[in-house]
Amino acid sequence: MSTQEANSAEEVELFREHPAMFKNQPAGFVLNSLLLIGGVVGGVMYPPWGFIATGIALIVFAQWWLKTKSTTIIVTNEGTTIERGLLSKSTNELWHSDVRNVQIQQSFFQRIMNVGTVNISSGGQADIEITVNGIPNPHDVHKIIEEQRRRLGTV
Repeated sequence: MSTQEANSAEEVELFREHPAMFKNQPAGFVLNSLLLIGGVVGGVMYPPWGFIATGIALIVFAQWWLKTKSTTIIVTNEGTTIERGLLSKSTNELWHSDVRNVQIQQSFFQRIMNVGTVNISSGGQADIEITVNGIPNPHDVHKIIEEQRRRLGTV
């Protein structure tokens, strides 16, 4: 086998992204930020209640941040993988040759922020196999998957 054939047989990563925090839910981000700022200011004026509000806002931000950082969509020249989890991992992979449908869902505000939900299904399952919400540039994911399906001749 030649070097060029060996290199073409390797799996190459084409896209890797975590869901967005601010772009996916700007209103929630702003409201939680206001709660955080109000809690700090309130902590000075009304010590117990302001610090409670600050603590709640910090817990919400930490949970939200961990959720986004523990979810990753990876598109390679061979397939699409969704990884979830920090300490324990859950992985779901779908080969491009098996993909039958790629759906992009965007609300009005998600369209403005250029984020959305990517749903990918195969012919072997009745439901969506991979779904991830809040992915930046969701149409790029769709375009990459379709290009790889055409390369494989499965479109």
